[in-house]
Amino acid sequence: MRKIWAFTWGAFVGILGGLIGLGGAEFRLPVLVSIFNYRTLQAIIINLIVSLVTVTFSFIFRSGVIGLENVFANLTIIINILAGSLIGSYLGVNYATQINERTLNRVVVVFLFLLSFVLIGHNFIFSLQSWQLPNLLRIGLAFVAGIVIGIFSSMLGVAGGELIIPTIIIVFAIDIKLAGSLSLAISIPTIIMGLYKYRSQQRLKEVKSEQRFILSMASGSILGAFIGSSILSYVASSSLYVILGIILLLSALKLAKHKP
Repeated sequence: MRKIWAFTWGAFVGILGGLIGLGGAEFRLPVLVSIFNYRTLQAIIINLIVSLVTVTFSFIFRSGVIGLENVFANLTIIINILAGSLIGSYLGVNYATQINERTLNRVVVVFLFLLSFVLIGHNFIFSLQSWQLPNLLRIGLAFVAGIVIGIFSSMLGVAGGELIIPTIIIVFAIDIKLAGSLSLAISIPTIIMGLYKYRSQQRLKEVKSEQRFILSMASGSILGAFIGSSILSYVASSSLYVILGIILLLSALKLAKHKP
């Protein structure tokens, strides 16, 4: 029954990820901690593994809708933010493995609250015109944003898409659906860097006994990513972001009550 629920939750979160262009980790993390009762650090590592599967297949499935040629046309943006996020991802694991579970749990809750407000207030964020900045300053802002995103990614086991997408839209004036695919392209190597750092610190052994659970959730995520990507053209992004923001807010409240 546990594996069935893992598959079901994986599919549900995968739909959200494939639809928007996220790894869905922000929604999966409270589920892993509050419903499946994993310790926060365990949940973060499992989250990174399943997120890698989700973003990879979401990127593949979305390519039929967005077009790989449009993604490669914006390769400089990907490299710009990715350069910062890889550095941040490497640094973030150090923080995650050095602080205690209770403190880490609080950081996760605060992060989820912030993301919920970003989602709910997306109309304001996405209605902003791209900043009229010199190219050099634009590159610098994207690089710094990438570092911050990478730190959160490896610390909390998330891909950081909710931060990557607004950054791409505001700084580079990219359409939201294309920004979602660019976000996935940035997230894949960022998550790999986080997992590599956990592996180098021999932290992956903490989830070694959970391989079947991870496989079930990852399988569900692949199915969900396919469904979400398939309906991408038919769903209004504006209303979807508000709904997801509310879900994320409720998840943060639930996680805040959890005692590690």
